Amino acid sequence: MIPILRTVADLRALARGWKARGETVGVVPTMGALHDGHLSLARRARAECDRVITTIFVNPKQFNNPEDLKKYPRNEEADASLLATVPVDAIFAPSVEEVYPEGFITTVSMAGVAQPLEGHMRPGHFDGVATVVTKLFGMSLADRGYFGQKDWQQLQVVLRLVRDLNLPVEIVGCETIREADGLAMSSRNVRLTPEGRAKAPVLYAAITRAAEDIRAGHADRMAIREAAETMRAAGFERVEYIELRDAETLMPSDDPRRPRRMLAAAWIDGVRLIDNIPV
Repeated sequence: MIPILRTVADLRALARGWKARGETVGVVPTMGALHDGHLSLARRARAECDRVITTIFVNPKQFNNPEDLKKYPRNEEADASLLATVPVDAIFAPSVEEVYPEGFITTVSMAGVAQPLEGHMRPGHFDGVATVVTKLFGMSLADRGYFGQKDWQQLQVVLRLVRDLNLPVEIVGCETIREADGLAMSSRNVRLTPEGRAKAPVLYAAITRAAEDIRAGHADRMAIREAAETMRAAGFERVEYIELRDAETLMPSDDPRRPRRMLAAAWIDGVRLIDNIPV
C-alpha cells in the first residue's frame, strides 16, 4: 500500500531519510484525475530515480476561473490505485491550508516565457504554477521533476524558473501520450460528451497538417488559417489561438533554423483543449 502523506513535515521526514541513504528523489507533480499520460511520467521517474513521489494537489492559484476549479475532476482513490501499478513510493496529497497556510503572502511571478499564449488567455495562471512548483520542490527535496510536453509552455516556464532561481532540480520533459486517434490525454477529456470526444482529435490532425504544409514551404499564416477553419468546420466552438513560436522563448518565430513549436488552444463541447507539436 502506497503511503499517502498529508503534511509537509511527514513528506520532509520521509525524503530526508531517503537522502541520508544517498537515494535520489524524483517528483511528479499532478492535480490528480490521473491517466496514462501521468503514469508515463511516474514510470520514467521510476526508471531514473531511487525514490518516486507523486503529488496530487488541485492548485487554486493557477485557476483564473472559479467554475473551472470547482468542476476539476477529483478521485484520489482511483488515482492511488493507478499509481500502485507503477509503483511510486509515496503520494503527497495535502490540503489547500497545508500548502497555503493562513497569512501566506508570497508569489513567484514570471515574465518572458510566461506572458504570451496561455499567460495572456489565463492571467495569473503561470504565477500560480511557478509558486506551487517551487513549494513542491522545496517540500519534497526533489532531485528531478517530471513534466509532460503536452503543456509545452508550462514546461518552458518550469525550466526557466529552475534556471533563474538556481533550484537544485533537474527538469525532465516527457513525450505527450495520445489516444489511438491522436487526442492528447488530459484530465479534462472526461468532461467531453461522446459527440465532443469524437470531434476532439481534429485539433491534433489540423495542427499536424499545418506543420507538414509549413515544412513543405507553404506560408505560415495560410497553413494556420486553414487549420483553424478545419477545426471550426468540425464543430469547435472557438479557436483561441494557433501559433507558431520559438520552442524555447515562446516568442513569434519565422526562422526555420531554430526549433519551433506550433501551439493551439480551442473549445469544443464547453471544454478547453490544448495541444502542441514540433515544426
